Amino acid sequence: LEFRRVLFRSMSAELPQATTPVPTDSLEQLLIERIRKGAIELPLLPQVASRILAMVYDPDAEAAKLAELIHQDQALAAHVIRIANSPAYMTRNPVVSLQHAVSMLGMNLMSELAFSASIKGSAFKVPGWDDEVKSLWHYSLASGAYAKEIARMRRFNVESAYLCGLLHGIGRPVVLQTLVALSKEQGSTLSKELVHQLLDGYYIQVGLLVADDWGLPPPVVESIGFHVDYQYAKTAKQECMTTCLAGRLAKHFLDPDSMDEATVREHVIFADLNLYPKDVDALLAHKDKVRAVVEAMPL
Repeated sequence: LEFRRVLFRSMSAELPQATTPVPTDSLEQLLIERIRKGAIELPLLPQVASRILAMVYDPDAEAAKLAELIHQDQALAAHVIRIANSPAYMTRNPVVSLQHAVSMLGMNLMSELAFSASIKGSAFKVPGWDDEVKSLWHYSLASGAYAKEIARMRRFNVESAYLCGLLHGIGRPVVLQTLVALSKEQGSTLSKELVHQLLDGYYIQVGLLVADDWGLPPPVVESIGFHVDYQYAKTAKQECMTTCLAGRLAKHFLDPDSMDEATVREHVIFADLNLYPKDVDALLAHKDKVRAVVEAMPL
C-alpha cells in the first residue's frame, strides 16, 4: 500500500490551468479516470522486442540466436544494419550483415540497437504532434546513452542501465496519445502548455501501466516509478539513481537553456552515487558521443 501511495501521489497534485475551450481540470479528470480504470490504450510491444528483452537478462543467450531473431523482421534487420553503419557505431569496415554486426559490435550493443529500433515505431507515434514525439524520443535515447556512461563509471550493469534510461519516460508518449484522443472526443483544442503540464504529472503512472503490460524487468519497473524519488526504491536503487542522473544530463544536453550546467551539478544525486567533480566533468564531456547516438536512430 505504501509503495502504491508513493507511485500515485502525484495524481492528486494541483497543476496550473491553461486556457482551452474545455476546462483544464475536466480534461485532467478524464485522464485520471482512464488511468484508474486501466483504460489507457497502450502501445504493443513487438514480439521481436519482447524476445530481445529476455535475451538481455539471459546470461546464456547466444549471439547467433540474436542475429537469427532480428533477421525474422526484414525491416528491423535493415534498420539495425543502417544504424550499425552510422558514425556512432561504424567500425573500420562497413557492416554488411547481421552476423557481421553482432561480431563487430558485440551482442549487448546489438541487443540495445535492435530493441530501441523495434519499439520506436509503436510507442513513439502520435499523428499531428511530430515535434513533441521526436523530442520525447531524443530524450529517451539520450537518457539511455548517459545511463550507460554512468553505469560504466560506477561499474553497474550497463545493459540494465541503458534499458532503465531508455524506458523510464515511456509513459510520456502514451499520455500524449491519450490527451490527443480525449481532446478530440471533447471537441477541444489541446495546447502545448497543457500537454507539458499533464505529461509531467502523469507519465509515471501511465509508464507503470506500460511496464505491467509489457512485462518489463523489475529494475526497469522500479526506475519508471522511482527515478525521481529514488530513496523509495526497494531493490533497484542504483538503477533508479543512475536513471535520475541520466535524465538530468539528457535534459541539459537537449535544452541547456531550461537546465543549465550549474543546475545539473547542484543536485544531491552526484553525492549519492559517489561521483566526484572530475566524474561530473567526464559525463558532461560525452555530449558529442550522445549526439551521435541520438542522430543514429531518428524517428
